[in-house]
Amino acid sequence: MTRTTTTRRTLLAAAAATVLALGLAACGSGGAGGMNGMDHAAAPSATATGHDMAGMSHGPDGSTSGMDGMSGMPGTGGAAADGLAAEQGGYRLDGALSGGEYRFTVTGPDGRALTSYRPEQTKEMHFYAIRSDLSGFRHLHPVMSPDGTWTAPLADLPPGDWRMYASFVPGAGSGAGTGLVLSRTAAVPGQAAPVPLPAAAASTTADGYTVTVAGAPKAGAAGALTVTVSKDGQPVTDLQPYLETYAHLTAFHAGDQAFAHLHPEAKAAEGTGGGPTLAFHAELPKAGDWRLFLQFQTGDTLHTAALTLNVAA
Repeated sequence: MTRTTTTRRTLLAAAAATVLALGLAACGSGGAGGMNGMDHAAAPSATATGHDMAGMSHGPDGSTSGMDGMSGMPGTGGAAADGLAAEQGGYRLDGALSGGEYRFTVTGPDGRALTSYRPEQTKEMHFYAIRSDLSGFRHLHPVMSPDGTWTAPLADLPPGDWRMYASFVPGAGSGAGTGLVLSRTAAVPGQAAPVPLPAAAASTTADGYTVTVAGAPKAGAAGALTVTVSKDGQPVTDLQPYLETYAHLTAFHAGDQAFAHLHPEAKAAEGTGGGPTLAFHAELPKAGDWRLFLQFQTGDTLHTAALTLNVAA
């Protein structure tokens, strides 16, 4: 073997070693330029629920809120439909609970606070707060400031872990006209006493009214639920319009607080009373127990009735 050939092989080996060393350094640097297109940056790990990620995000006031859902982000499957994601389709929810208020913004695909919304059931924003054991429920329609910050009054929340949901239809951006539900968790300080979930039942009472639910929905399948309202054994026929219908029905899944909005089959007719029977389109994505919250109005007073519904697989 000639000295020239030996020198050439030595130089080639050294060059190959240099390329390999540079590739390993890039992979181990934590940047997005890893091998095979992979991102080697530190990724948050999933919690036991499978929906919340152990990442910290900044609210509109600069505070942080952790353990917020990211499972519904684009490219991660159909989990976004359950309302447990903080980000979906380029829209992101950020918020913080402070001083008895939850202040939040929705950021659009352009990275700016969304200020354009399309009304859904007469409101641009439907805000829900649900306690982790499903014992506490709030449905509010907060006010937005010109900069896109929403403020929901929640001064009376009992201590415990809560999930805050924003249900809305963007009026601008790539998702304009598409209904979205985003959520984040928040903790109310104080001694929290868990409340057992009531057993599944076909009826419940609220403010002297009896609400009965009929129907046997199956997980992931469209079905029908029929709600009947009575008082003192007599059918109620003076339900007033509330959010374009005679009743508003939402449901939350026991264990992970997945969200579902059960849509009424018909709108309310102005100038006439509703009831006693109301039909709803039900599509509950998961099997197990769901806590249903029915809101209806009589005599200009809003009533909320809650019951547990078991959904078969």
